[in-house]
Order: sequence, then C-alpha cells, then structure tokens
Amino acid sequence: MNEAFVTRIKVGFADVDHAGIVFYPRFFEYFHEAFEAFFTVFGGMPYHEVLNRDRVGFPAVRAEADYQSPLRYGDEVDMTVTVARLGTKSAGFRYVGRRAADGTPCVEGRVTIVTVSMDSFRGIPIPDKFRALFERALEQPSG
Repeated sequence: MNEAFVTRIKVGFADVDHAGIVFYPRFFEYFHEAFEAFFTVFGGMPYHEVLNRDRVGFPAVRAEADYQSPLRYGDEVDMTVTVARLGTKSAGFRYVGRRAADGTPCVEGRVTIVTVSMDSFRGIPIPDKFRALFERALEQPSG
C-alpha cells in the first residue's frame, strides 16, 4: 500500500440503538464521513469544493460491511481508508474501523463509487487530480 488515511470519529448519542451499541447503518455514515475527510485532510481538497467548484461527484453504487465488535456511546473509532480497486470511472474504497482505546477491530466496509459530472450526473473518467489522490491510498496487490 502507498499510504493509508486514518481519521478518528466519535460515537455520538444519536448513533446508538436501544441495546446501547452503534446502530449498524450508522457505520455507512462513518464510512462517508471518512470519505469526506479523505478528500479534505489527506488530499487538501475540501469535499464541498470538489462537488461545487470542480463539479465532480462520487456516488456510491455498492456498499457492504462486516461487523466484528460493537461500539458504544462515547467510544472513538479510528477509521482507516484505502483504495482497494481503481478503474477508469470507478473505485473501490475499503474502510477498517478499530476502537481507538484498544485497537479492537469493529467493522470493515467496502464501498464502490463511480465518478459523475455534477451537471449531467453521467459517468465520466476519474479526473487526473482525483486519480492521483486515489493512487496515493491504493492497496498493492497481494501475492
């Protein structure tokens, strides 16, 4: 892997269910929060500018998650973001969440995004500056 990006997310009161653990769909919100931070912090490109100024969007077309250990209100999760696959118009992002206090793996998610023009909402090739950003976090093939 070139570089992984890690961001810390705090579990809020609204994130937990009656059982006192993070309600499973909230993890997809955490993935997206990490995705935005990936652009803003790791790439130096505020995500709102990517959408509004550059007029490029990255909607999710597939998402899945594997849950390993619960998170509770007040926990913090270190979310690692890497690019598992990079195509012409799409990319596969991998998210690995570990409880910050002890490093316990909590969740692994995979989200496939496509690149679209915000004006037409039609697919476009990944622009060079975003491709370069994605390549920085590209996982190396195993084997």
